[in-house]
Parts: sequence; structure tokens; C-alpha cells
Amino acid sequence: MRNRHLCHRNFGPIALNVLALSGSLRQASINTAFCLAAARLAPAPMQITLFAGLGALPLFNPDLETDPPWSVQDLRQAVARADALLIASPEYAHGISGVMKNALDWLVSDEGVVHKPVALVNTSPRAHHACDALREILKTMSTTLVTDASTALALPRGCVTQEAMLSAPEVRGAIADLLTALATHLTGGGGHEGVAQFSLA
Repeated sequence: MRNRHLCHRNFGPIALNVLALSGSLRQASINTAFCLAAARLAPAPMQITLFAGLGALPLFNPDLETDPPWSVQDLRQAVARADALLIASPEYAHGISGVMKNALDWLVSDEGVVHKPVALVNTSPRAHHACDALREILKTMSTTLVTDASTALALPRGCVTQEAMLSAPEVRGAIADLLTALATHLTGGGGHEGVAQFSLA
């Protein structure tokens, strides 16, 4: 049994800046709701910021790499400044959302993403194809996938908003656990490649 009180642990004075990326532009996105809920549960001194500019990115064009649009520069700078990434993305037709794939395409050649710790979260465990593909892409991009912070969350029926996630004890506990695992990794703990499985049904 994981310690549900670890979310109260303080990891010291050094700020831990985590950039959250949601692969959905939908206003009522479950993945965005998860990222926002995680931001509210982040253990001190971790700060989670949701990147709101994925919808402004142009379609990936290698010809623009030498002088990328401001929206691409904004993404790359945000990634470079972050100590880690928190990624949550839906699955469409057994594949990664176009929004997330486009963002990752713009980051492939960027040095700021190399060896960047990543927590990968799947809010729909039955839809595993996109998560599997994301894991392979992130590996190819030379990021560091943090096992203990990479989770498949089987959300209870109706748990589709950040408030609902924060109000459900098991969901709240699972989010706190993965954030604690990520903070532990960033402050010198372990974590190897893979995806942990937590059933909250």
C-alpha cells in the first residue's frame, strides 16, 4: 500500500518547476482537468504550470526549424526552463492526438528536451495504444520516463473535472503519489522507464 500522506512531504527550498502538457484542446478535457488538479496537489516546492499554447502551434514544418514561429519558441523555452514534464493526452483512433504529436514534432530537434524527466499519465487505461506510442516517441527523443510517476488512472464514473478528481479520495491519493514520486526523482531518487498501473475503479 502506498503512503497516501507523502503528498505533505516538503522536498526542500529548491524550486521544482514542472510543465504540464495536455494533448486535448477541448474545453471540458479530462486530461486538462487532470493537469489542473495535479497543479493544486503539487508538494512544496514543486510548481506545475499548464502550457496553454499547444493550440497556437502551426503544423510542423522542418523548413521553419532555423527560424521557428514565436509560438514554437515559446514552447521550447518553457520546456527548457522546466525541471520535468507532466504529459496527459487522449487517444484518437488508436493513435496520439494530433495536438500532442505536433507539439512533440516541434521538440524533436530541440536540445532542451534531451534527458528531460517525464511523467506520462493515461486517464483512460483501456485506450493504451496512444500511451504506448507516446512512450516510444519519448524514448526516441531521449527523454527520461520516470516509472513511479507514470500512471494509468482508471477514473471512477463521472470523475471528469478537476474538482471531481480532487474530491475523490482514491484519485486524489494517486495523483499525490505520482507527484511525490516525480519530486523524489528530481531531488535524487530513483525511477526507471515504464508505466505503473493503478486501478481506481
